[in-house]
Amino acid sequence: MSFLNQMKEVLEMEANAITRVVQFLDEENCERLMGLYERLTKTGGQLIFCGVGKSGLVGEKLSSTFASLGLRSIFLHPTEALHGDLGRASERDGMVFLSKSGSTAEIVKLIPFLPMKSENLVALVGDTTKDIANHCSIVFDCSVEKEACINNLAPTTSSTVALAMGDAMAVAYESYVGLSKEGYAKYHPGGMLGKSLLMKVRDLMWTADKCPTLTKDQTLKDVVFEMTKHPVGACAITDDKGSLLGIVVEGDIRRSIAKSDQALSESVANIMTSSPISIEADKLALDALNLMENKDRQIYVLPVLEGKKFVGFIRMHDLLKEGFSK
Repeated sequence: MSFLNQMKEVLEMEANAITRVVQFLDEENCERLMGLYERLTKTGGQLIFCGVGKSGLVGEKLSSTFASLGLRSIFLHPTEALHGDLGRASERDGMVFLSKSGSTAEIVKLIPFLPMKSENLVALVGDTTKDIANHCSIVFDCSVEKEACINNLAPTTSSTVALAMGDAMAVAYESYVGLSKEGYAKYHPGGMLGKSLLMKVRDLMWTADKCPTLTKDQTLKDVVFEMTKHPVGACAITDDKGSLLGIVVEGDIRRSIAKSDQALSESVANIMTSSPISIEADKLALDALNLMENKDRQIYVLPVLEGKKFVGFIRMHDLLKEGFSK
């Protein structure tokens, strides 16, 4: 068999194994799972995953997934639990066991010492007739007919099925709590999703004290000096109350000088763009990017306002540097 065909066969076996266990899902266990989620939500309990070897690694991943959805979750190795780490668990917690055999010795030894009742115990097992399933009120059949490993030994198909079943549990929790994109972003502030839903214009803008700011009775020469002192890419023109009247950008300077030798002495009132496109400081940074892009002429710097007051500039460069994409 070619390597290509062998790899295709593995993928087909694992896909078929996941499809196979769909038929084993039943309403009763799913309802009990929702009951567990309700108890954990009310009491502030955590969901603990427990397994050995590859099953343990799958458990670590699933614990991370639940945490990312807002449910406190940890991984607990059964051997470590028997030697002190059981102190991390309480009666209000839930525990999920992962075991291909359904009778992993380390887990079986741990079960009698658990502080929570059986209604808070979940089994993701390859044999629902063995010890672990018998001690759990919620049991999901993760059995496989054969491992994808050519020797039918290495956990391949079985670990994939357990992972998929755990993911199904996680999405069920997500649905139960009605998690929104904004809620998800709360736990992912460093990722692009988190930034796009949480990061505000004020988080990236250049504040007014660092921006060129003049009044309308000053000259283009003053603008050049001010923009050299504060190279943001634009100069704000305000009244005596700080309200924005207009802006001057670098292109305005070049065009003015190209038209007249006396341009530097010209009043900024004749050069500025009055009532420019602006954005509120509390708007999302992503809104600023969209505003800059969705114009006939692309904008590279936006004045930021609070009401009518000028409070800073936000630049395309700073948005792209933060990871926002055009």
